[in-house]
Amino acid sequence: MGITHQKRRTVIVGLLLAFFSLVVFINIPKPTQPVSDPEPKTNTAVVTSPATETLKTLVIKERGSNEDYVRDKFGSDWTSVSGCDTRNIILNRDLLSVVVGDKCTVISGLLNDPYTGKLINFVRGKDTSGDVQIDHVVALSNAWQTGAQQFTPAERIKLANDPLELLAVDGKANMEKSDGDAAAWLPPNKPFRCQYIARQIAIKHKYSLWVDQPEYDAISKVLQDCPGQMLPSP
Repeated sequence: MGITHQKRRTVIVGLLLAFFSLVVFINIPKPTQPVSDPEPKTNTAVVTSPATETLKTLVIKERGSNEDYVRDKFGSDWTSVSGCDTRNIILNRDLLSVVVGDKCTVISGLLNDPYTGKLINFVRGKDTSGDVQIDHVVALSNAWQTGAQQFTPAERIKLANDPLELLAVDGKANMEKSDGDAAAWLPPNKPFRCQYIARQIAIKHKYSLWVDQPEYDAISKVLQDCPGQMLPSP
């Protein structure tokens, strides 16, 4: 009886140990797999610049006739503000180291020419003043053919003297541009082309001028190289 009781006790203890071992095994923490970060959300929105967006607002249609265009339709001369004419106002704005004489006349200065990238020493004089000219960024002939025919004389004079429309530039480059739009002429200084095109867009938008298809395509092509191009300040 004593031996049987002892055997029975041994069996019970063994069963208890086995059960305890099973419980411990079940509760051992399992190695965890690293949780991968969720896929980052991608912004599928196309980021566009004011220049690109404003270009989309311009009307595209064929140019009007140029037969009746003459420069005097935009004023026979520069207008004056407080006794200072537009040419000298722009020279004073765009040149460095400006020397001004009587009645705000710019006597000399240094132009970092945006069209060619050259530095030009400007000296006022019969044979030298033409080295720096004031360009209408949207050529007045182009403006005439793309909406300005319908302007009043006062509106055309305002456009021709608007600082947004004007840049002091190399005289030779300005002569080469002539009446060309973006499809016909772009500044030789390639790094400036995006700013040049943005200024044309801003002017056409401000004065509700349109573009023809070749002009629109040429502007769009330039903007491909500068998707973040901003518009110039008015």
